[in-house]
Amino acid sequence: MMNLSIRFARHLPTLAILTAVMALGGCQKPSEPSTDNGIQNSTQTAEPQTTKYEQPATSTAHQAPLTILALGDSLTEGLGVDKDDNYPAQLEDRLQAMGYDNAKVINSGLSGETSTGLVNRLDWVLQTKPDVTILTIGANDAIRGIDVATVEANIRTAVKRLQDNGSIVILGGMQIYDNLGSDYVKSFAAIYPRVAKDMNVTLIPFFLDGVGGDPALNQADAIHPTKEGYEIIVNDNILPILEPKLKELRTADADNTTENAKDETTKNTTNETT
Repeated sequence: MMNLSIRFARHLPTLAILTAVMALGGCQKPSEPSTDNGIQNSTQTAEPQTTKYEQPATSTAHQAPLTILALGDSLTEGLGVDKDDNYPAQLEDRLQAMGYDNAKVINSGLSGETSTGLVNRLDWVLQTKPDVTILTIGANDAIRGIDVATVEANIRTAVKRLQDNGSIVILGGMQIYDNLGSDYVKSFAAIYPRVAKDMNVTLIPFFLDGVGGDPALNQADAIHPTKEGYEIIVNDNILPILEPKLKELRTADADNTTENAKDETTKNTTNETT
């Protein structure tokens, strides 16, 4: 299984460290078994962390069933950490601590996944009918040197199909090491803001911001976050982007409820007068 080779925004490893990381390909801790086609429901046992999102939002939370699809590769699956410590599991716990009692985060991360592989399994994952999808993909394409245009086309296909299915898409931006050449690195990094702008998608500028390259927040392979690394990703990178979208959903639900109530009143009034 091919490891991710992600360029981190800070604390970039030296070339020697990168070489050592690549040599660890056969030594990674096996990932948590998942259901067919990479769909795995997260558990709800991770303890909420004390952050600025600590205060419950019970009085204003999105109380209708809320399904969030975490779609991507090993960074989503949580390679090397317990199933309760990956980011989908931690995100579900945080949302419920915030008062989103009916929130469910589905872990559809698959180690070694490329953008082409992800597109090929979309029909399956779309059966979850997600309200929101957090899409983080492309790093495995980059380590293989797959043409940037192909990666971008696949991401656009995935975004469109998710949107057509009624899901709000949040795109996780990725970066890679310089070992593939500066032109490729720049072209790859430019995919994410361009797709976000063209397709009206909210962007997490760098999914691993504040975590990538920090030995204290990553496993021995220097690529995959630890539990503590995922805590930062959830609290600092995902929630500030996700929460406004949840508020939009809450408002839309309230409007629909009001409209349905009006329709029912009109229907009852009509029946009484006929």
